[in-house]
Amino acid sequence: MAEHILRRELDALGFDHRITITSAGIAPYARDGALVSLDTRMALRDVGIDIGDQATSTDLKRHPEMLEQTDLIIAMTEQQARELVERFPGAAGRPVFTLRSFAGEAGDIDDPYEKGDLVFAECREEIHRLVPTIIERLFHR
Repeated sequence: MAEHILRRELDALGFDHRITITSAGIAPYARDGALVSLDTRMALRDVGIDIGDQATSTDLKRHPEMLEQTDLIIAMTEQQARELVERFPGAAGRPVFTLRSFAGEAGDIDDPYEKGDLVFAECREEIHRLVPTIIERLFHR
């Protein structure tokens, strides 16, 4: 959700051509090419973001080269940030933050997977709340 929300807001501000955003899962259940969950698609549709019914996910374990092409890594939780640094050599020397820490806050944004549409909506709203601060920090506005 964070990828698509951030992408939409960057597009609205005319910054979409200046930054590339990609996301990938690292959870044990992450599957490369799996359809994005219906809960995710519905939570995004509720705020006018339609990623399509055929949108798929990326498993970082199968595409570690993605890290070698990045300038900034943002995870959702501290545990994910630690795992990225510990398990993926491509993360070495790159700045790694959680979404909240990059926005100047503490805490995690927990994965809403299999927790129902209300938890997905709460997660989406929390990400949406943080996005303006993240964009401001990215572009030093």
